[in-house]
Amino acid sequence: PRVCVVGSGPAGFYTAQHILKHHGGALVDIYEKLPVPFGLVRFGVAPDHPEVKNVINTFTQTARSERCAYYGNVTVGRDVTVPELQQAYHAVVLSYGAEDNRVLGIPGENLPGVYSARAFVGWYNGLPENRDLKPDLSCETALILGHGNVALDIARILLSPLQLLRKTDITDSSLAALACSKVKRVWLVGRRGPLQVAFTIKELREMINLPGTRAVLDPADFTGLENAVKDAPRPRKRLTELMIKTALEKPGEKPVEVHSAGAAAPREWGLKFQRSPQEVLASADGRRARGVRMALTHLEGSGDSTKAVPTGDVEELECGLVLSSIGYRSLPLDPAVPFDSQRGVIPNSSGRVEGVPGLYCSGWVKRGPTGVIITTMNDSFDTAQSVLEDLQGGVLDMSPSREGFGAVESILRSRGVRPVSFSDWEKIDAAEVARGKAAGKPREKIVDPAEMLQIIGH
Repeated sequence: PRVCVVGSGPAGFYTAQHILKHHGGALVDIYEKLPVPFGLVRFGVAPDHPEVKNVINTFTQTARSERCAYYGNVTVGRDVTVPELQQAYHAVVLSYGAEDNRVLGIPGENLPGVYSARAFVGWYNGLPENRDLKPDLSCETALILGHGNVALDIARILLSPLQLLRKTDITDSSLAALACSKVKRVWLVGRRGPLQVAFTIKELREMINLPGTRAVLDPADFTGLENAVKDAPRPRKRLTELMIKTALEKPGEKPVEVHSAGAAAPREWGLKFQRSPQEVLASADGRRARGVRMALTHLEGSGDSTKAVPTGDVEELECGLVLSSIGYRSLPLDPAVPFDSQRGVIPNSSGRVEGVPGLYCSGWVKRGPTGVIITTMNDSFDTAQSVLEDLQGGVLDMSPSREGFGAVESILRSRGVRPVSFSDWEKIDAAEVARGKAAGKPREKIVDPAEMLQIIGH
């Protein structure tokens, strides 16, 4: 059987890995829009979290299997359509993730100084489409809307001492911009309360222990919460206890870094709760963001289903940089594929696309943009299992006329598209690692696809 996987992030690679492992004869081709593989492992994981990127080693082993092939620089839906792939393969799995962000839907969100978390993360991680972002870091206060791990990642990157970032694979140009940054205060704002934050304890602890930076949490936000979390699941309980402990810590209890001038650490970050953004406020000349007006909320219900309802009161927060970290969003890929635009997913059951036999999905486009790499792994194994069951159960048309890449190659050639192979990627990889070595970092990412193609002589 010839199986095609669209997207080379964790969902794509784990799906391919599971099929290859449990079907001794299957051939799997992975298609990727960019010349370079690994999706959000390369472009989403924070540069100072190198250990999370170790899954790349597993993915590389999968890609090197003689029954697996990688075709980068091919945009499915444009260079080749999904129906054309369905003609060429016995099964097609869509694992192309979430390449857009949810919008706030409030006045002023398009003002200069307002960025999506997705674009900002893409900028410091070298995602080609965000390489020219040039965020304005000339203000002292930044406001991040959202209480997830991505929000904490951004806060940490904005406030980290440069010597910590210099040793990472953060891009050269974003390091230069951060070196000139005036940002020294970051507020993370959420509509709900401390019991509904979406970040995890590891990320919170890292933020609390960030050198030269102090946490500003208001003890009043945590009144009575010790009792409320008594019976909560252990991760939620420990997370809440850590926030309470940090809120109650008296200044001076945490050793503060003393700077050369002898002054206490000038950088700080804090969590603000029960505030819902209403409008991004413009500066007097209307040319940029100067703050955000928030509706104060009260909470109804309990646990994760708690709703934030506006109280009628509002508050303004001054800031020159606004980052909206309220989630990523999947986009439809091809008119031939059903898509639920309300939920931003492909309608499916166990990864089988509704009403289209032989078409499957895995990862964020299957279940929505939530969870970490391990969540995506389990989800992809689930989809791969559905593919294997259908291959073995005679559900799929197994006609030998499906030629796989052979058929796709002539389509791509007729459209002037030259795919990038995995060994091509390994040349790009070697060039990045060599450039990084010269600068004392694990790699220096190449951010221009034209330069990537030049390296491999395309």
